[in-house]
Amino acid sequence: MSELKPLEALDLAALLCSRVCHDVISPVGAIVNGLEIFEDEKDEEMKKSALDLVKKSANQASARLQFARIAFGAAGSAGAALDLGDAEKAVRGLLQDDRLTIDWNLPRLLLPKNRVKVLLNLALVAGSSIPRGGKLTVDPIGEGEGMGFRLTAEGPYAKVQPVIEALLTAPPTEAVDAHAIQPHYTNLLAQNAALKISLTTAPERIVLSADAA
Repeated sequence: MSELKPLEALDLAALLCSRVCHDVISPVGAIVNGLEIFEDEKDEEMKKSALDLVKKSANQASARLQFARIAFGAAGSAGAALDLGDAEKAVRGLLQDDRLTIDWNLPRLLLPKNRVKVLLNLALVAGSSIPRGGKLTVDPIGEGEGMGFRLTAEGPYAKVQPVIEALLTAPPTEAVDAHAIQPHYTNLLAQNAALKISLTTAPERIVLSADAA
């Protein structure tokens, strides 16, 4: 079998754009549907329900875009640092709800942006590993600019798909598509930030760590 070619920069950009569009299209579609119901419906209760749907979906779309701006976007010029307080706000806005609680134990300080982007992308993986809700705990490993992260996701049926685990910790062995681009991108970020990602599992518990490579 021939060796798999590295993903071209243009392909990486296109796949990340596809991922962001996939995340945002659902709440935007719900906004459109809600507005159509609001305009056509005569019943006041139905109009109120439609308006509630629009508000909820608009908040979801905003949270997903704000998260994507930091996790996937440039978020500043080359060499810029990012605030862990802004990272916490983005993670809570995207993931925290009545089913998922977040214990954020990181200090508020500036870290190199790609290191913070690793954190955000690992939070996305951790959140998706407990689809029925539970608890996400974010702890530091070390301190200062060399700080790493440990994310513990606890909840029923906690699981990370094998393909996601493989892409987080090693180069891809087959072509990467829009569904797999996020963990692969996380791995690339970790390499750039001199971090090594590891994953351990236990019943109803997933631990993702990013520490000095």
